[in-house]
Amino acid sequence: MQIRKSQLKDVEALGAFYDRVVFRLDEHNVNYPLWRYKIYPSVDFAREMTETGEQYICLEDGMIRGAFALNTDPQGNYSKGSWSRELPEGSYLVIHAFAVDPELQKKGLGSEILRFCKEETKAQGYHWLRADFVPDNIPARRTFEKNGFKYMGEADLDREDTGIPKFGLLELYI
Repeated sequence: MQIRKSQLKDVEALGAFYDRVVFRLDEHNVNYPLWRYKIYPSVDFAREMTETGEQYICLEDGMIRGAFALNTDPQGNYSKGSWSRELPEGSYLVIHAFAVDPELQKKGLGSEILRFCKEETKAQGYHWLRADFVPDNIPARRTFEKNGFKYMGEADLDREDTGIPKFGLLELYI
């Protein structure tokens, strides 16, 4: 498995990957992250994150098998969280749109991605890695906690456009 930054030539395939993941979640009535087909994450999100150099893809035999964005933008009001340490925005990295191909779930790819995120966090000179999730997304929470993240409770992150009142918070000191 190769993990690398997404390139503009990857954007259409990446958008199709996210669409496939969301479609599969909806199809099996287990859309834990409450993602919306062709809305979030979408080809537009993939393009924006790729253009800023913050989108990553996991490739196996030339196929996208996982994807995520990694940046300093919490995309909400993280100051409302009960973190172990108050940190100014921009002093930690945040994982967004963390997705694994449904065919590869429970096979270690999520852990491989999180190991990469830890290494990338250190390589970029940060010591804190954070993420948020829909509280009912127990599989995501378990994956993060299995990889050393600490659950920090729930908070309203002022993301009115999502329709999700509170998000679960996770953090890891590296």
